[in-house]
Formats: sequence, C-alpha cells, structure tokens
Amino acid sequence: MAAAFLFLVMVPMSVLSQSLSELGPGIVKPSQQLKMTCTVSGFELTSYGVNWLRQLPDGKIEWIGVVWAGGSVQYADSLKNRASITKNNEKKEVYLQIDAMETKDSGKYYCATRTETD
Repeated sequence: MAAAFLFLVMVPMSVLSQSLSELGPGIVKPSQQLKMTCTVSGFELTSYGVNWLRQLPDGKIEWIGVVWAGGSVQYADSLKNRASITKNNEKKEVYLQIDAMETKDSGKYYCATRTETD
C-alpha cells in the first residue's frame, strides 16, 4: 500500500507594519500530529485575535479557528474535536495542533489577524 503524504507549505503574511510568520514541519504523514507556530510582530496578542486557516489543493480557503485577545478559542465544527489553538502572549506566539491528520487535511496552513488603523 502506497503511503500518502501531506505537503504543508508556510508562507509569511504581512499587514502594514504587522507581520505573522508560520513555522511547521513541512510534511506530516496521515495519522500523525501537526504542530505549527505563528510568531507575530508589530502588535500584541493581548489586543488582537489570531486566526488559523488553510488553503486546500483545489484553492478553497478553510477557516480552522481563532484565539481571541482575551484567550477564548473558537473552532470550525469540522475540526473542533481534533484541533487545538493556544498562545503565549509573552513570546508573541500562537500554536496550532491538529491530531490524527488525514489526507483531506492536505494544504497550506496560515495564521492571520485583522488589525485596524486610524
């Protein structure tokens, strides 16, 4: 039986003077656990929420979840039993963990925020 691989590519995203940079393993095999880190700069995690999203091979963007400034977390219904989003305000890092990865989880994973300017 041929092994299937999940190809995960992380691309830095920027919004004005704020930036978010993802770091992850690159490739995760089915049934393994995905762990990614989003490091932010230019804003405080105590002031803004950070979302995790993924772009599927067909180009569709899928929302995974968000950790809000106050620390509460919301997940997409399809992933709420396998996904975990946490953060460390002092390190300016937001973490994504997805258990029991499946072939359908293949895609590019991103973190993103919305900050407002005057």
